[in-house]
Amino acid sequence: MINGERVIENPIRWAMIGGGRGSQIGYIHRSSATRDRNFMLVAGAFDIDPERGKEFGVNIGVDAERCYPDYQTMFQEEAKREDGIQAVSIATPNGTHYEISRAALMAGLHVICEKPLCFEADQARELEDLAREKKLVFGVTYGYTGHQMVQQAKEMVARGDLGKIRIVQMQFAHGGCNIATEANNAAQKWRTDPKIAGPSFILGDVGTHALYLGELICPELEIESLLCTKQSFVEGRQLEDNAFVLLNYKDGAKGTLWASGVNCGSMHGQKIRVIGEKASIEWWNERPNQLRYEVQGEPACVMERGTDYLYGEALEEDRIGGGHVEGLFESWSNLYRRFAIAMDAANRKDYEFLKDFWYPNVHDGARGVKFIEKCVESADEGSVWVDYEK
Repeated sequence: MINGERVIENPIRWAMIGGGRGSQIGYIHRSSATRDRNFMLVAGAFDIDPERGKEFGVNIGVDAERCYPDYQTMFQEEAKREDGIQAVSIATPNGTHYEISRAALMAGLHVICEKPLCFEADQARELEDLAREKKLVFGVTYGYTGHQMVQQAKEMVARGDLGKIRIVQMQFAHGGCNIATEANNAAQKWRTDPKIAGPSFILGDVGTHALYLGELICPELEIESLLCTKQSFVEGRQLEDNAFVLLNYKDGAKGTLWASGVNCGSMHGQKIRVIGEKASIEWWNERPNQLRYEVQGEPACVMERGTDYLYGEALEEDRIGGGHVEGLFESWSNLYRRFAIAMDAANRKDYEFLKDFWYPNVHDGARGVKFIEKCVESADEGSVWVDYEK
């Protein structure tokens, strides 16, 4: 159980790019990173408007002189300091991720980036290669994977509790974009603009979350081919707000993925169901402390977070005893704790430790970019099956 004791000797000196005033995700990053004192926010380029960004930075406790007008200036000036930043989180629109990530790696900084990682699979591979070459940690904020019951699901699959996996059903289908919310919401507007968001809206925004949950829980499944159909139900919307994907895995298993912003009445709608030859499990992120476990011919079981019957991997990152609810901030805090441990190991050149230490990394982010690319290819060619490796 996590009780707030430090896990690294010195906090990572950390900065943010984006995530300023009005950014919901920015607050989640800051709250999660600093919760266990593993990161110390010392600098930032928080806003495209330098004065507004500086005012915001000061209001959250950053020295005025370290609130920079842009990330280029921040990298240059922080490199001159003995106490300069060691890592940066990128919470900016999709179209900027590649450029900023590359610049951060070239500056010798560890990176934590929002998803999708970038627009093109070639760009993602370049970032992956660069992080490996520089021996830097590159985390991607698949923020739901820090929930303990997701780790329980992963371990149950690994230990064979479900038997051979036959079907994986993934979805992230909410109703929050059922009307043209982008008309009056700046944060939503860029997500539906192909010049800023890239070739996809809903698949990149939430579909990659659903995909990564499936890949984390069932890491042995490799996609062989897929078929995608996507729609823009809201009039005038340039990018898709709904998509269905069928997946063939190399070992014969099948998968489905539904990503949507027009699922009326659904607050979040992120669920995953894994069906094996012996049993099935189902997790819903609106009830993250429970995991449904169903064995054919037996009463369905709802497993609860923080209970002694769970595997150790699901208990390791509990922050409060069973019966009390944990949520999104705890999940993100668990990921940031892992990012800090990985960065500390890299700083100490303990690369052997990093070989088996799990966190959502640049390779995982690159797979998400490739998935989007293949889905768009399939849909644009008339919803045909496409070979995933070509």
